[in-house]
Formats: sequence, C-alpha cells, structure tokens
Amino acid sequence: MMLHELKPAEGASKAAKRKGRGAGSGNGKTAGYGHKGQKARSGAKKAGFEGGQMPLQRRLPKRGFNNIFATEYATIKVSDLEKFEAGSTVDANALIEKGIIKKTLDGVKVLGNGTLTKALNVKLTAYSASAKGFGGDVTVTVTVEDGKIAGMGAHSQLMKSCPVYQDIARSQMKGEDIDG
Repeated sequence: MMLHELKPAEGASKAAKRKGRGAGSGNGKTAGYGHKGQKARSGAKKAGFEGGQMPLQRRLPKRGFNNIFATEYATIKVSDLEKFEAGSTVDANALIEKGIIKKTLDGVKVLGNGTLTKALNVKLTAYSASAKGFGGDVTVTVTVEDGKIAGMGAHSQLMKSCPVYQDIARSQMKGEDIDG
C-alpha cells in the first residue's frame, strides 16, 4: 500500500453539506435559514441578546471582588517531595528544576496530600496543618532581598512595620538562626 492509496474507513467520514447550491440539493435557496427574520440575515447575532429584554448577565447581581493584595502561593503536595533524594534540600529553585512548579508567585505552600518515606530538608514559605507532620526537617525560611521580605505578597510588605518581622530581618542580617 502506498501513501496516496490511504483513505478513511467506510462510513468514517461524511461529505460536507453544500448549502445554497440549488433546489435539487435539498439545501438550496434559503440554505436552511428560512424566510426573512433576524436569523436569516447575515451578520453576527449578539451573544446574550434577549430581544431588548434585560439580559440575564445584567439581571443578576454582582458578587465578591478580587483582592489585589492577596498572597498567592504555588502549591505542591507532600507526595511531590518524594521525587527528591533522601537528605536533599528542597527549596523553590529545586522545585522549579524538577518541573514540579513553573513559578513561585508569592511563595510555595506544601499541602498534606500523600506520604513521604524519606527525611528531607524542606525550606519553603508555608505549610498546611496536615503537611507539618510529614517527616523530615521542616524549616520556614524568611529572607530579606532588596529591603523586602522574600516570599511575601504586596499586602504582606505592609507588615514590615510589624515588630516580629523586624526582629526576624534584623537577626537574619546578623547571620543568626531563626526557628520557624
């Protein structure tokens, strides 16, 4: 069999309907659009237009809002940490290298879905309550980059005036260890 001899199986493909090609075609003259009226005319029919009646999308009330200051985490599961070798350090860069996350957003949060069979040194921004007891060393890191506390959203930057964050930043600049 040659390439030019290939064709679809019998009944697998159907010929396209050729509209408006004479009365004998069964789809001639008005081409299935009937006589007159808006649906017979050319031009787009406005999506959601209800003939002048107030459309549904305008009858329903608006709800909620988007908080532009919200902290948005890239999330991973505990089972994703299984891809790392025992004793290795897991941080945002390591997760990106392994292809587990694409970008860090305002930080990386570990969610407690799955199990971990090896001890790892995990240095990420946040952990869910169920993820905290998954084993290994869990250290919450807070670093100061360009006067900003890394892994914090825009709203959290306002919290720099908070004494706790100032203590963390001060002790980190001195090179002291901080317990998470």
